[in-house]
Amino acid sequence: MTLWKPVWYNENMIENETRIIMDENKAIALVIEDHPMLATFFYEVLQDAAYETEIAKDGQTAMNRLQEIVPDLVLLDLHLPHVSGEQILASIRSDERLVNTRVFVVSADGTRTSFLDTGADLVLNKPVSYKQLYAFASRLYPRK
Repeated sequence: MTLWKPVWYNENMIENETRIIMDENKAIALVIEDHPMLATFFYEVLQDAAYETEIAKDGQTAMNRLQEIVPDLVLLDLHLPHVSGEQILASIRSDERLVNTRVFVVSADGTRTSFLDTGADLVLNKPVSYKQLYAFASRLYPRK
């Protein structure tokens, strides 16, 4: 399985070397991004916005993990190895368990704004600023 945490992450918080122990009182975010620097950046912003955050670095890992958890927020890159962001978005929107999951599509491809019509709650064009992502994630933080 290719879930990972930034190298500085406290190993005591990792369960089975791939997953963090989820805090039941925090909202859960799943970052689906194959570029390590961007994934780490998104991870840090969402952690700062009080989300319990996990990273999946390819589409198949994300699909597998989405069968196991119900995230409050998914930050989704479109161009991923194994399974595309488009397929992941369609899967999220067809899964009744994930009906309340917010999806932020993050893409360098500015022509992909049609995803707002097909299920994304928000489309952010790369590069995304810390302030921008933090503001949106904080505003949509679910009340637990």
